[in-house]
Amino acid sequence: MRTWVAPGRVNIIGEHTDYNDGYVLPIALPLVARCTAAPHTDGLVRVGSRQRPGEPVLVAVSDLEGARARVPGWSRYPLGVVAEFTRRGHRIPGVDLDLDGAVPIGAGLSSSAALSCAVAIALRDLFAPGLTDRTLIDMARAAENDYVGAPTGLLDQSAAMLCTAGHALLLDVRAFAADTAAPRGVEQIPFDLGAFELELLVVDTGQPHELADGRYAERRAECAAAAEALGVETLRDVASATDTTRIADDVLRRRARHVVTENARVVAVAEKLREGLDPRGIGPVLTAGHVSLRDDFEVSTPALDAAVDAALAAGSHGARMVGGGFGGSVIALVDRDRTAAVAESVRQRFADADLPDPRTFVVVPAPGAHRVD
Repeated sequence: MRTWVAPGRVNIIGEHTDYNDGYVLPIALPLVARCTAAPHTDGLVRVGSRQRPGEPVLVAVSDLEGARARVPGWSRYPLGVVAEFTRRGHRIPGVDLDLDGAVPIGAGLSSSAALSCAVAIALRDLFAPGLTDRTLIDMARAAENDYVGAPTGLLDQSAAMLCTAGHALLLDVRAFAADTAAPRGVEQIPFDLGAFELELLVVDTGQPHELADGRYAERRAECAAAAEALGVETLRDVASATDTTRIADDVLRRRARHVVTENARVVAVAEKLREGLDPRGIGPVLTAGHVSLRDDFEVSTPALDAAVDAALAAGSHGARMVGGGFGGSVIALVDRDRTAAVAESVRQRFADADLPDPRTFVVVPAPGAHRVD
């Protein structure tokens, strides 16, 4: 048996822009999902997880589609990837998949994409070695969209596959999606906070979010409706926030305003980092992104807001929620010598509000999916 890993991710900036053909700027986390896999010829897929002790899930390769409704929800992610391989004509005579992971589930750090991508690269190396990373991204996303029912964009899987150590990944989703053979719209931008005595603190609020619970899909539908109201293909085509004032519906106007201004924030942050400027300068942009997600896109929660407010009050240069929202995590850009104080400020704010004790940890840009044995 051999082992493959794929990382979770946080966005430095760029939430809910990927499915609007916009820009995103993630880093991969040092926290990974792990897939230990072995091929066999009995026509069965066996899936076990260290996080789900008990008998493994057992499904015939020929019955992957029929089994979808009756297998446990967690197992649909790896089984969906196997199903996508077979749907595209790649023969899998049987495989054992043993899963483990350190990416917190439901924390908005893309644990599901990490799992799907770890399985995808394992299956590629075992059964279809000619597949490119770009194709695996499409396959992993299709597995989540079609088999699991989570309407994700390209961001999470692209970050898990393409991020490199020490860099943020600037992804122009429109350019990237348009060319599945030779990826365009990808730029690795140096992201070395340590050189400036800075750290990126993650605060996991402990409030899980679910992309398949309907609210994420609702936001996607609202963005599509806003684009239609403006007569454009997607909100990527809107030149400025001023243009969104032409939308009569207040909700759709605010959804569009978030996407347009968030795209501008990604471009601004990438430019500052590309030029090697002090990253403290991106702090206010991160905070503005949170305000937009809270007020215009309405995907924040009281716990996320409390974490951001406490981090800023303790001296963070910027802070914002990350991920799809409705729970999950916050990032804060902090001076290295203030990290402990910021984490304690957040813990105290949560205690005062009778919220569960948050988990805090520092992250650095890590490599994308790869084999480890």
